[in-house]
Amino acid sequence: MTNKSKKLALVGLVAASYAVITIVFGVISYGPIQFRISEILMFLPLFGKEYIIGLTMGCFIANIAGGLGLADMIFGTLATLISCILVYYTPKFIKNEKLSLFVASLWPTIVNALIIGWELYKFFGLPFALSAFQVGFGEFVVITIVGLPVFKMVNNKYGNRIKIFNSK
Repeated sequence: MTNKSKKLALVGLVAASYAVITIVFGVISYGPIQFRISEILMFLPLFGKEYIIGLTMGCFIANIAGGLGLADMIFGTLATLISCILVYYTPKFIKNEKLSLFVASLWPTIVNALIIGWELYKFFGLPFALSAFQVGFGEFVVITIVGLPVFKMVNNKYGNRIKIFNSK
């Protein structure tokens, strides 16, 4: 299997994983207060930019199944794409490993709070500030409170690959 084939398979696996996890936990994955367990995967772009594509595709698929329509397919996916890009570039600008991971965990919270908060306001008539707070809260809990310690634990168990990020 060529390197390109491996990357393509990996992108598909990540997309499928994100979509399936989101859909399986659908009752808490959609709406003003969302706890998308699949968002823990948002640390993957730290390992390579191919994960940006996989996560973005997975989000798009999950948002098709989510029932919130075209707006969520566009803006929800855009929020994931922007978050992934910011996560990917964070260690390139912040060389302190702990700070870099913490900041990377905050990007999805900030971006989703603003974009999804706006989406819920614009297309569903919900108050922007409340929607942004609720979405941000769910993202923060899943990614920073739960996901960051899980990521650190898995990373430490499998060879502390975080150091690789700062050397790229």
